Amino acid sequence: MIHLYDSSRLPASRWRNGGGETREIVSYPPGLADFEWRISIATIAADGDFSLFPGIDRIITLLSGEVALYRHGNLYHQLGLHQPFAFAGEDAISARLAAQTSTDFNIMARRDIYQPEAGITTAPFSPVATAAGVVYVLAGHWQHQQTLLAAGQGAWWENNAGTFIPASANAQLLWGKLIPR
Repeated sequence: MIHLYDSSRLPASRWRNGGGETREIVSYPPGLADFEWRISIATIAADGDFSLFPGIDRIITLLSGEVALYRHGNLYHQLGLHQPFAFAGEDAISARLAAQTSTDFNIMARRDIYQPEAGITTAPFSPVATAAGVVYVLAGHWQHQQTLLAAGQGAWWENNAGTFIPASANAQLLWGKLIPR
């Protein structure tokens, strides 16, 4: 079954440290703090440390702004716009902003259960039938069956989502999948 979402309508949860907020798309299984996988959009409003998630593999994709990731006070990685970057949830990472705020797309999965992957495409996208996953429209429009998705909208599924087809010349799609180990 496919679930549609509009990022502008997702409720925001402020971070305890006051440095930003998270808009959760889905956490699986629902209602459990000890998730198997979680997909969200975060707004970073101040420099600060990422929360630690031991045993979790994370993929972060910068949607807007400029962010440098630091580990032990040293530059670890400069996030590139729309370029997924994977790291271990137990790594002590801090973010430093070059602009006022930044927005990023996050995929987190328990390492012993799922292998997360993410990428960007402008071509039709058909996810692996056995994998859970998500798409987020970065630009243009994308068709899924009878539904037309625009920038900032997307879908998630637990298995077999079907095909997402570009429906405009500038269509760009962020995809993520969670492959069972």
